[in-house]
Amino acid sequence: MAYSPFARSKITLFCLIVFFLILGAKLFLLQIVHGKTYSESADRQYVTPKGDIYERGTIFFQNKSVGGKDGQLIAAATQVTGYKMAINPTKIQDKESVYKKLSKIIILDQDDFILKAIKADDPYEEVAHHLSKEKADAVTAMKIPGVTIYKEKWRFYPGDNLASHLLGLVGYKGNTLGGRYGLERQYDSLLTKNGDNPYINFFAEVFSNINKALFDSDEKTGDIVTTIEPSVQGYLEKKLTEVKEKYKTDSIGGIIMNPTDGSIYALSVKPDFDLNNFSQEKESSIFSNPIVENVFEFGSVVKPLNMASALDAGVVTPETTYDDKGEVIVEKHEIFNFDKKGRGPGTTMQDVLNQSLNTGMVFVEKKLGKERLREYLLSYGIKDKTGIDLPNETSGLVSNILTSPREIEYANAAFGQGIALTPIGLIRALASISNGGNLVVPHVVKEIKYDDGSKKVFSYPTTRTKISKETSEKITSMLVTVMDKGLKASLEHFSIAVKTGTAQVADKTTGGYYKDRHTHSFVGYFPAYDPKFIIFLYAINPKGVEYSATTWTQPFLDITKFLLNYYEIPPDR
Repeated sequence: MAYSPFARSKITLFCLIVFFLILGAKLFLLQIVHGKTYSESADRQYVTPKGDIYERGTIFFQNKSVGGKDGQLIAAATQVTGYKMAINPTKIQDKESVYKKLSKIIILDQDDFILKAIKADDPYEEVAHHLSKEKADAVTAMKIPGVTIYKEKWRFYPGDNLASHLLGLVGYKGNTLGGRYGLERQYDSLLTKNGDNPYINFFAEVFSNINKALFDSDEKTGDIVTTIEPSVQGYLEKKLTEVKEKYKTDSIGGIIMNPTDGSIYALSVKPDFDLNNFSQEKESSIFSNPIVENVFEFGSVVKPLNMASALDAGVVTPETTYDDKGEVIVEKHEIFNFDKKGRGPGTTMQDVLNQSLNTGMVFVEKKLGKERLREYLLSYGIKDKTGIDLPNETSGLVSNILTSPREIEYANAAFGQGIALTPIGLIRALASISNGGNLVVPHVVKEIKYDDGSKKVFSYPTTRTKISKETSEKITSMLVTVMDKGLKASLEHFSIAVKTGTAQVADKTTGGYYKDRHTHSFVGYFPAYDPKFIIFLYAINPKGVEYSATTWTQPFLDITKFLLNYYEIPPDR
């Protein structure tokens, strides 16, 4: 019986369909239903007990956008697969001999190895971790009784110290392994994955959603894409390290943020720590992030907030004058300018910011009044948490202006004394005077990429302060003049708004202030009238330097030039 070409084609097609259906079913059973069993068999020489393979999502940095397209993702925290070595002391007869054989391949602490090897009733002791496959194979080939190689995974941070306080770390709390600081803690449930089957190939991936639906009832897991730009983060850390080493600071920190939407491009604290060797640190306090967890009195960088309030209320203009005598008495308390010198009659509000005059800010406070000073300051969010997506955020300490009837409290607050803020809280407040009066939510997470293929792109709200857009433009103009005439350190063709701050460090023991310890801070945003960046820098107790302008002007300019060039920002004047 002869078949037509068309009939033969139909038969061939039918056979192919049946073949692929059978093949597909076989592969589904092999890799999805029995995948764990076969994967263990394939690697049976490195059998790993259930739960020992630790799966965790990746945290990404992202390079700058080019041509409107998102930049390349760079792994900042990821998983590495390797091997560990364990011994069964009950099966090792000659401890010294075994140590000598193994130490030819692996670096082992002899005392530690022998102490573990002599445990008579202990069948399992881990003696080495993070081994390469070559070393694991070499040990296995020796076939030493009582020595076994196991597969393991561990958390790895390619940047070592880079953004250590922001990323946080993974460690044990009791018997539970999980995120303990930073983003690792904030998004621990998202990043923690089911580690039952680390052997997934192409076909298994095709059926991954089916597998999850059948066998996985856990919450959605995935990877995190941050707003951190690694080149910017690296440059900020470089400049902070230079300042720390030059002035022997107790600690130092900095933030680079988009003032209009709160995206943080870089955030760093020194001293920091090596994320891949954090167990070497002697004090656990180093893991805490002072940018969100600690409050400081920053002094004169608060002055632009209060000056903006007075401008907005219409009680002063940049040209308003007063008679500066170098000191003023408030409730029997003397308040001095930093140099205890007066500038005389005709001292303008612009002079007050240019020369950072405390007496001028007391004048502003009196014109504004206690109630309005309080209302405006609170509208900048200074007593609230910012909502940043990092753990353990602390709110500002401003109780002295909330209920106190004492005039001195408000006079001090006018020039930044007695108000303790987190660095992240202060940069948010200062960003509001740069962007037309909006309070943004500082954040470091841009989106989540879920394992099921979906994603969540974050949108962060803004709220209004009391100041108007017009007031924002006025205070910005004044701060540009501070840069151009006060610091005399402008960049040609770019408008940059800045303010420095030098404040005494509070003595928690006496309730007063150290005479020989200061906090130096610096804020700047640019291009001033359409800002793309706001930078906040601070140093705790720098040595051998008196004023913040000396400590921070050049590092700030270096960072500013880097950002303008790196992001190719066009001149604005």
